[in-house]
Amino acid sequence: MSLLSGSSERAFNAENWGYPPHNSASFQQVQQLGPTIRLSRGSDSFTPFSQNVTSVSGITYPGLDGESRTVQQMLDDTYTDAFLVTKDGVLLAEEYRNGMGADSHHLLNSVSKSFLGMLVGVLAAEGKLDPNEKLVTYISEFAETAFQKTTIQQALDMTAAVSFGEDYDDRQAKFWQETAIVGWRPALVDEHLPKTLFEFACGLKDTEQLDGEHFHYRTVLTNVVAMAVERATNQSVAKLAEEKIWQPLGPEQDAVVSVDSSGFPYFGAGMNACARDLARFGEMLARNGHYNGKQIVPENWVEDTVRGNDEAREHFAAGAYAGLIPDGHYRNQVWADSAQGHLICIGIHGQTIYVNQGTGVVVVKLSTHPVSADVPLYVDTFAAMSAITMSV
Repeated sequence: MSLLSGSSERAFNAENWGYPPHNSASFQQVQQLGPTIRLSRGSDSFTPFSQNVTSVSGITYPGLDGESRTVQQMLDDTYTDAFLVTKDGVLLAEEYRNGMGADSHHLLNSVSKSFLGMLVGVLAAEGKLDPNEKLVTYISEFAETAFQKTTIQQALDMTAAVSFGEDYDDRQAKFWQETAIVGWRPALVDEHLPKTLFEFACGLKDTEQLDGEHFHYRTVLTNVVAMAVERATNQSVAKLAEEKIWQPLGPEQDAVVSVDSSGFPYFGAGMNACARDLARFGEMLARNGHYNGKQIVPENWVEDTVRGNDEAREHFAAGAYAGLIPDGHYRNQVWADSAQGHLICIGIHGQTIYVNQGTGVVVVKLSTHPVSADVPLYVDTFAAMSAITMSV
């Protein structure tokens, strides 16, 4: 297969783009892998961040081995592409590596999910859909699928029944089959692979647990929520995300989202954006949905996201990612620590928006970890970010 982009060892093609060292180039050029659409920033001028340059590189925190580490060490050791810190709307620190700049797009992977989760909160407040309703209420075709008894809220919280393999090391996993539909894994495309994300979801018949039984992270659940949004509103979920989330943030750049052959957006993992605009989203979460002079997401939705409940914490503690955020939970497509007041949007290969509501500090980090879900790298990164939010 011919090269799509890059030079020397960073050159990537449709087969190797997700693996090191090629992802150091490809994560900034996902538009070359398959069809995409833009979430327009709109015609309004944006308000630049005011700046108060503050050195954070010397901030220390306890490493996994108990030894003291610095933020600089974390940045150097965790394949950083972009790093940004804001507090109460003021830009304190900003650094780009690996050819990135302030206007560069970067793949967000599952940070994308959090944008959809906040959109659902907006639509619920408008009476456009009810998170406690079953998906099948809006999507009749799901009556004979694994989603027949699943509520929107259960899908948002990753406690649904559907069997869906998301072992990133298994290149034949259902997760990768789904990404093949948006052009990310052409080797998995054959006559049996559904042509659209909707057809793919309709083909999922098997269950692995009861709905609401426990937390199990599965990207397909984000995509079926996006489908329910379209059916409930009779509008494009991409256009809704653009009008109700993206443009109200007053972003500097358009966002880019991978889509399937029908133009349906892959909000499970397919957004791309610049770091400054991710900081704006984080600032909005830090302020319980208020940013840029407006209440973008209902305050009670963001409060519910960070607060969670005992059941959500029990579900999370029993899951595979319990070590990632001790005493944490997953709610409305966001990872959270209610005791600390922290909200974390996470994507594989090291994408993070870290929000400390108590201090008003937001940390954005975009990366190209060699391994999809390297838990020690995340734990180290989060420890550094927590220290930053408590120190600046």
